[in-house]
Amino acid sequence: MTLERTPVRFYQVGSFAVGNRLVELERRSAQSDPARANSLTSGHRACAGCGEALGARYALDAAMRASDHQLVAVNATGCLEVFSTPYPETSWRLPWLHSLFGNAAAVATGVAAGLRATSRGHVRVIAQGGDGGTADIGLGPLSGMFERNDDVLYICYDNEAYMNTGVQRSGTTPGAARTATTEAVGEHPGNRFGQGKDLPRIAMAHEIPYVATATVADLYDLESKVERAMAVSGARYLHVLVPCPLGWGSVSSDTIRLARLAHQTGLFPVFEARYGEVTSVTPIRRPAPVEEYLKLQKRFAHLFTRDGDVADPATLALIQAQASRNITRYGLLGDGHD
Repeated sequence: MTLERTPVRFYQVGSFAVGNRLVELERRSAQSDPARANSLTSGHRACAGCGEALGARYALDAAMRASDHQLVAVNATGCLEVFSTPYPETSWRLPWLHSLFGNAAAVATGVAAGLRATSRGHVRVIAQGGDGGTADIGLGPLSGMFERNDDVLYICYDNEAYMNTGVQRSGTTPGAARTATTEAVGEHPGNRFGQGKDLPRIAMAHEIPYVATATVADLYDLESKVERAMAVSGARYLHVLVPCPLGWGSVSSDTIRLARLAHQTGLFPVFEARYGEVTSVTPIRRPAPVEEYLKLQKRFAHLFTRDGDVADPATLALIQAQASRNITRYGLLGDGHD
């Protein structure tokens, strides 16, 4: 007697539980589709556990699905460009352009204008770059894109430093973090507090149609925000936290854990905004102290003893205060906004 076997598929359902809980087709992720675009396919040279490689694959596959594969990507110089296109090879499976470090937003604007001029305005355009090419070198062109309300989705993959050129501080490097240019020495080791830029809030100040934040720890949330952004015309901005094992000094298998903890501590608020107003937030379900997040990263090792005890309570209190401010500002412990 031959027994008939029925294959069982497992899907992530937006919680920590993975099991035989099949969700509706429209709620399944692009990554669960065997016919997904694989916009950033295998063969690239990213480090093990690279959050940026995950973020780019998730975002671009979702955008390809939302645009029916009518998509062009413009990529700033940086880690993502370097590890995905070692000459003469490429891991991209969509029309892809390499811009300079600081002008991805301007180049994407030109691509969108060229497509409209040649009666191909239905082809959508995405610009993407790291935090250095977005918060620092490319901030002027990005602000111009926002001001003109150009029909481009800009995605920033934020790993909080210039990782490709030696882990130097960027405008999104957090306070007290050790980098090659903010060493853990002196009276106040690590990066200074009070510096840097909050890019999502800067984008909101331009009152563009859509701004959102996301992390690679919540695939469904990230894909949903990409799809909602693709349904909007005009300038849009998505800021994705992508942990970097090399620059953060973390274990490669902790990338998703760190991204989740960044949200659970309140250090990285996850929200959506339209025309300058926050419209929804992702509440924190399992609040965590900032120490739980910081201890997993060598860039914050100077804040703790070798036994794991707190060595710098004053600095830790400053970081906790930042997390608490975010929690209050965005209502992260509540039900969010309607």
